[in-house]
Amino acid sequence: MIIPTTYKGKTVAVLGLGKSGLSAMRALKEAGATVLAWDDTSERDDLIDLTKADWNTIDLLVMSPGIPHTFPTPHPVAELARAHNVAIVCDVELLIQAQPQAKYIAITGTNGKSTTTALIAHILDVAGLDVEVGGNLGIPALDLEALDEDGVYVLELSSYQLERTPSLCADVAVWLNISADHLDRHGGLEGYIAAKKNIFANQSSEQFAIIGIDDEHSAAVFNEAELTKAKRIAISATGPVDDGIFSDEDVLIDEAFCEDGEQVMDLSSVRTLQGRHNQQNAATAYAACVGVGAAPEWIVRGIASFPGLEHRQEIVTTVNGVLFINDSKATNADATSKALGAYEDIYWIAGGQAKEGGIEQLLSELGGIKKAYLIGEAEKDFAKTLEGQLKYQTCQTLDVATKAAFADAKENGGVILLSPACASWDQFKSFEARGDAFKEIVAQIQEGEAA
Repeated sequence: MIIPTTYKGKTVAVLGLGKSGLSAMRALKEAGATVLAWDDTSERDDLIDLTKADWNTIDLLVMSPGIPHTFPTPHPVAELARAHNVAIVCDVELLIQAQPQAKYIAITGTNGKSTTTALIAHILDVAGLDVEVGGNLGIPALDLEALDEDGVYVLELSSYQLERTPSLCADVAVWLNISADHLDRHGGLEGYIAAKKNIFANQSSEQFAIIGIDDEHSAAVFNEAELTKAKRIAISATGPVDDGIFSDEDVLIDEAFCEDGEQVMDLSSVRTLQGRHNQQNAATAYAACVGVGAAPEWIVRGIASFPGLEHRQEIVTTVNGVLFINDSKATNADATSKALGAYEDIYWIAGGQAKEGGIEQLLSELGGIKKAYLIGEAEKDFAKTLEGQLKYQTCQTLDVATKAAFADAKENGGVILLSPACASWDQFKSFEARGDAFKEIVAQIQEGEAA
């Protein structure tokens, strides 16, 4: 646990008691702070309604990232904090304040954050560095272990968190990509991009800004003159970029740290990083790890041995020549487009609680799909979108869809891909629960085929 000792004797309000909020409450109490905690949905009897607290006595508000402080409607506690000039931060800010001596790699982007964060942490571990990984991925920031000046915190940071980490000064700031998401929380795309750009705040000329340039908005960010003082490195998975790191016909090439360019490795054989988007993730991870001093030969070993992340193009198993891929984390069409581009002969399971725009943007990417199996709340709308474009079957549930897909696929082989392009909340409590259910169904299929 990280102990934010500078808050000893101070009064700190904590709003939201999910994982990060509970972690912050424990750490602040351990530091000797007076903690006033509140959660709109909790029935704990030790909570204090922060709308009725004396804000003249409160020094700081630690607010869970999921609670809005501006758009679409600010939480009343956030308004009280602003009215009394009380700073609003998240738990990551307390980590940064408590551990200024360590190195920081901060990762953001609309898609691919978790894979890239886990890949970077895996590489640094293989390279023998002392590393802690968390933030928006996995372990809350204050539950990480303390590191010395040689240690590296690898932090996945959402746009929500980046609005509440004013002390962030990343040794390596990673911007993967940007596409429309969470727009209601930022007042539109411009606000969303502005929040993401906080990842470059406070950087010096000795630090690195690593930016994917394969989408229009990110390319524009890379070219902003006043973006950052850090050294900029462009990343691409679509071919050469001057003084950048890129993949060209599946080969990772370094022209950023090697004067004449160097062929680093062939990425096509890395089963857990299939698809152009994952080649961008690999190029980004390579740059980030070089940026904190890891040797290229160890980075190559780390990329090659990356086990992948659960629910993110996760290889489940192969049954009678049919490969099952769990990409339940693909909760929007942009994320699903990455998976659709990574495989051929796809039997695609899609649906759930649709995001704005549905799957209209995927209509130009259906070439590798044999048939779609539609589930959940979005089933009818997706069927209308695909009518005349692709063979599909309405299945309603994941169980029916997976078994129907296998019945079709096992004749000639192929890939059964759960990549829903939807949130899970119509039928599951989370994308993790949806992915776990898919794996259980696959296990039943495998058992039945073996009988």
